[in-house]
Amino acid sequence: MDISATQVESIVRKILGEMGSPAQPAGIPKTAKVAMLTAPKHIEVKEFPVPALTDDDILVKVEGCGVCGTDVHEWRGDPFGIIPVTLGHEGTGEIIYLGKNIKCDTAGNPIHVGDKLVTSVISCGDCYICRNHPANTNLCDKQGVFGLIPHNDANPLTGWFSTHLLIRGKGATYFVVNDLDLQERMLLELACVCVHALKRANGTGLINFNTKVLVQGLGPVGLVMISVLRAAGINHIIAIDGTPKRLEMAKKLGVKTVINFKEVTTLEDRVKLVKKAANGVGADFAFQCTGAPAAAKDIFEYIRRGGGLCEMGFFVNNGSYEVNPHFAMCNKEINLVGSWDYSADDYPTTMAFLRQAREMNIPIKELITHTFPLDKLNEAMETNVAQAGIKICYVPE
Repeated sequence: MDISATQVESIVRKILGEMGSPAQPAGIPKTAKVAMLTAPKHIEVKEFPVPALTDDDILVKVEGCGVCGTDVHEWRGDPFGIIPVTLGHEGTGEIIYLGKNIKCDTAGNPIHVGDKLVTSVISCGDCYICRNHPANTNLCDKQGVFGLIPHNDANPLTGWFSTHLLIRGKGATYFVVNDLDLQERMLLELACVCVHALKRANGTGLINFNTKVLVQGLGPVGLVMISVLRAAGINHIIAIDGTPKRLEMAKKLGVKTVINFKEVTTLEDRVKLVKKAANGVGADFAFQCTGAPAAAKDIFEYIRRGGGLCEMGFFVNNGSYEVNPHFAMCNKEINLVGSWDYSADDYPTTMAFLRQAREMNIPIKELITHTFPLDKLNEAMETNVAQAGIKICYVPE
């Protein structure tokens, strides 16, 4: 007798449910829903039994999750080859089950049922980086992130685009964030990317109160990067983008000079405007926040001799560009750093940034323009692609 894939899936779910349900503590749901990406541009809501919980597990009831550009890239074409997958890595929620072996979060803070939680990277602990450079787990050869883990029936709750997230297994990192509200918590992971980029930039010795900084690309990464710079005391920021509402948001965040590349259409004219705003010589430091090779090529022209650049826009392979290293780098003696994700130890600093942004009345929470429920996440992705908003989030109904 032939059995379809759907029938096999149903049988597996039934068996797992029968195995898991009797062991569940009181108050734990028997099933949970996930928004699973099953094919490019196709997310569907599925329901699975909650696995039997152990003394080393944490079960979180999801309260919200940002939609990242990485989620959109995966939704559009599966560049990571992980379909089927439950996406969502900018999430947060409330602990509803805590295994008795877990006493504190990754920062050593006490942890309890009812606490608000966010997750960070999952490191392997065995590769060269993990063994020799444990502070740089963002470079772990086998780094994992909740929300980018291929589906497994043994634990189907591995992404924040769900009603519940199950934290289990070696290397997981997580933090209690009770003093942050939901919007701040949904922005925390994104902010951590920018805090890590600032740390990389600080290594050049070029960032100080007098630095004229250029930020190219005003998607969520660029706008949060501006917020991080403002909280760090950088008061003269130049921003380049082609979307008026994003340029207006940059002004609200404290940017001094905005340049619309759709109005100032030649690189030569844009360079003149940057130099006019930056001592007649160009930006002291620049953050490249687009994923566009042409923009990445242009940014060298905006930077003064002896200045610096942090490239943080290419989290997926969007192609290459060509520059003349004599003029772009050597003759200018550019201090160039790359920035990749973040390490778990960047999280406490990022929490402090969010508190500082609140204290300084930096309107970072206004970046969240749209929220969607679980069954509307295809629409959320389309809204993101259309640039109809700024920061798109999933929030359960």
